[in-house]
Amino acid sequence: MDKFEFFILGDQPAFTSSAIKIWNIVPESGSYSGENYLPVSSLESSSLFWEIGQCVNADYFLLQVKPGLISLEEAALKDWIDEAIKSDASLCYSNYFEIANGVKSEHPTIQYATGSIRNDFNFGPLVLIKTSILRDYNETDAPEYNFAGWYDFRLFISRKGEIKHSNLYCYSYKEPDLRSSGVKQFDYVNPMNRERQFEMERVATFHLKKIGALVSPPFKAVSFSENDFEFEASVIIPVKNRIKTLSDAVNSVLSQKTSFPFNLIVIDNHSTDGTTEFLRETDDQRLIHIIPERKDLGIGGCWNEGINHPSCGRFAVQLDSDDLYSDENTLQKVVDKFREEKCAMVIGSYKMVNFNLEEIPPGVIDHREWTDKNGPNNALRINGLGAPRAFYTPVIRQIGFPNISYGEDYAVAIAISRTYKVGRIFDPIYLCRRWDNNTDSNLSIEKMNAHNAYKDSLRSAEIMERKKSLVI
Repeated sequence: MDKFEFFILGDQPAFTSSAIKIWNIVPESGSYSGENYLPVSSLESSSLFWEIGQCVNADYFLLQVKPGLISLEEAALKDWIDEAIKSDASLCYSNYFEIANGVKSEHPTIQYATGSIRNDFNFGPLVLIKTSILRDYNETDAPEYNFAGWYDFRLFISRKGEIKHSNLYCYSYKEPDLRSSGVKQFDYVNPMNRERQFEMERVATFHLKKIGALVSPPFKAVSFSENDFEFEASVIIPVKNRIKTLSDAVNSVLSQKTSFPFNLIVIDNHSTDGTTEFLRETDDQRLIHIIPERKDLGIGGCWNEGINHPSCGRFAVQLDSDDLYSDENTLQKVVDKFREEKCAMVIGSYKMVNFNLEEIPPGVIDHREWTDKNGPNNALRINGLGAPRAFYTPVIRQIGFPNISYGEDYAVAIAISRTYKVGRIFDPIYLCRRWDNNTDSNLSIEKMNAHNAYKDSLRSAEIMERKKSLVI
């Protein structure tokens, strides 16, 4: 193997080899001495890549992009480099072995796609990079970022070169973050990370502009006088086996106070735990209980049953069977927002609570990063847009939900935001209940990969549609 360089985050032990030069990337505020230390102002900043560019001499270099202890064998590295060279990849990443709680297990990574522009795409903690692409990046006039340096660089790579996924398991990594997936997924909406998120948005916006997929106002308003509806609003609840929480959800709907007629459409997806009996015994004419004929419906398919029901109102408003509205005025606020802004979709804000409805971290999720100008673009960077979600029924009937149980709401939201005005309510009007039976409380690596790959495919398709609409 030719001379090779390995840039490690932090001061940590690594394997020794005469063919490999090890660089420890460390904060410049610390006291370090020796030629193997590379002091930088920030481990996340753009300046990191300038500093690496000043000292790297090999054709390829290995960069650690996530802190933690790495173990790598020279033979595995050679195979990895050979694969990258053979494919002429500008960036190559691989599967890896993860060590958590003393247990070593396989951690496969997913294929990079056009729509893999979310800033939390998991390349694994190590990436193999062609030095020439770094030189090209350092010759651009890219802004200086404090947090989004790696994100900006890897999106640049995706525009200028090939990103290659290797099926090899090239190294082991001791995972320092042992929180469950259900906890980690809310990091990006934690108010403490807001400055970081604004930087990420700037990078994503620039990237979409460069690839010809940036949409901009004016977005299309809708006229609500075109269609007649018996009900002004319908709350849609798809449910399967949620007897422990459904009564709270139903009661929070039926207690709403509004200036207009509304109903509640519950799509009972063949429950077997008493949910069906509870709905049959609820004595309120506003409740429409549907048991679909089909038995292959996901949450999206259940939504299609609801929005296409003859009694569905002008606006279809979401409520998950785990959750409930924060007070009796939620429905009125949602419909008022539709009327005020003539939008095709309204998205509210929610508060995280436990099973007993007590607030839990990170508290209120309001997505205040959303702006009318750039929200539809930033939507392609993040994994969700907020709750509750509500739709102008003629528009959502035309688009329809994919028949799946993950990402169905995201799919229609990004499609709507491409064309139509989206209204936002930044005060919390919804309680999102977190408990052990949440479908995303603690997912396996395989399930997380499947979810992420699916949303990346949605983004890829949406980017293609946005490019087409902008050309037209």
